[in-house]
Amino acid sequence: MTGIKFGTDGWRAVVGKDFTPENVKLVTNAIGKYVFDNFGINKKIIIGYDPRNMADIFSKQCAETLKQLGFDVLYSDKIIPTPVLAYNAKLLNACAVMFTASHNPPEYLGMKFIPDYAGPATSDITNQLMDNLEAEEFEPQKSGSITIYDFQPDYNRHIETLIDFEKIKTLKTNILYDGFYSASIGYFDKLLEEHRIKFETMNMFYDKNFGGGMPDPKPKYLKDLIEKIKNSENTIGLANDGDADRFGVINENGEYVSPNEIIAILLMHLKKNKGYEGSLVKTVGASLLLDKVAEKLGVEVIETAVGFKHVGEAMRKYNPVIGGEESGGLSIQGHIPEKDGILANLLILEAMAYENKSLVKLQEDLYAFAGCKFYNDRVDKKLNNTEEIKPLLEKFKAQKIIGKYNIIRTDTKDGVKIYLDDNSSWILVRPSGTEPLLRIYFESSSPEKIEELKNFI
Repeated sequence: MTGIKFGTDGWRAVVGKDFTPENVKLVTNAIGKYVFDNFGINKKIIIGYDPRNMADIFSKQCAETLKQLGFDVLYSDKIIPTPVLAYNAKLLNACAVMFTASHNPPEYLGMKFIPDYAGPATSDITNQLMDNLEAEEFEPQKSGSITIYDFQPDYNRHIETLIDFEKIKTLKTNILYDGFYSASIGYFDKLLEEHRIKFETMNMFYDKNFGGGMPDPKPKYLKDLIEKIKNSENTIGLANDGDADRFGVINENGEYVSPNEIIAILLMHLKKNKGYEGSLVKTVGASLLLDKVAEKLGVEVIETAVGFKHVGEAMRKYNPVIGGEESGGLSIQGHIPEKDGILANLLILEAMAYENKSLVKLQEDLYAFAGCKFYNDRVDKKLNNTEEIKPLLEKFKAQKIIGKYNIIRTDTKDGVKIYLDDNSSWILVRPSGTEPLLRIYFESSSPEKIEELKNFI
């Protein structure tokens, strides 16, 4: 059972190294025991998989094991995005198992357990799963079944209640969709096609190696899309990560639009144009830009630890207008407490159509409304072992000044976050959940200040 550990979004490992049939069976048994202990043998379990190497093979193994244990399993008839499977967990009152490693390198695969509330499993649930790995093997309860199932139609119908596709049809900006070899292919494009919205495409096929890059829709991996946008007139680019729960957006100038900006723009859109009421949920690593915009809109801000499982938990509790994280995940009121990159991209098109403005103009309006601009960076500091983490965090927590700035506030909900007396800068130091590594986040009102703070740290 070596190497199995549930992180912030399930268990992930390298295929053929720790991700083996033996370990998949152990994790499947642990999930089966958890579902039986908490819901009984008649609780449905639904299973899906993304385009990764061996995801289809291992997901079938999982389905067969759960059938043998006595569960009735609905198994996806094709590659499926995580948010599509998650929505169906809520709709069908089922627990879900998704085979994905999201935006991790191509050699990885993972098993993500999604309870019937349709969001990431919280720590108390993953702790039970870990305990179950050590327990005696879960014994068969009755004869189960496997049904091949199409989860797409119900998801599409639900999205049509959230998105004004007729409004998007009025958009004068050209749309370039980068399939990015991801699970969003056949889902995002089909929604646009069904509503007769014009768009162009690239990289519209599944590739277990994701085109030789990373399935992470960040600028360094979206170079082809960015180049094509720069050589096009009045065009924006949209992409998703490997399992389509994260989004990547390129504006008409060929510039990457940060998730912080997207969340802020969508908060303004949902409040102004669609009459949504409620709070904003953001992580401790998200930008002060969101706080500034929320304050001006009269929206309460609820801050969580880093990781969408914390955002999702807060969304279930507070029912906010929008919940999001700086790494490219968001969801909205009336949807599921799980990040959905397909929905995020559709919302951007909707916001542009409602305002009848380019994305560049929406960004300009955002900064004019906020009254300031923020810059972000992150440095990962490798350590020799995890024992080094605690002393370093304590040392950082004890700081009174950073360079020429005084520390005015310290937050310890996730690592140590310090706010500086210029009222526009903060630094967050938090440990990685999976390796001896400190992640150090910086935000300030100028790139020069960011470099100054990085040099001091």
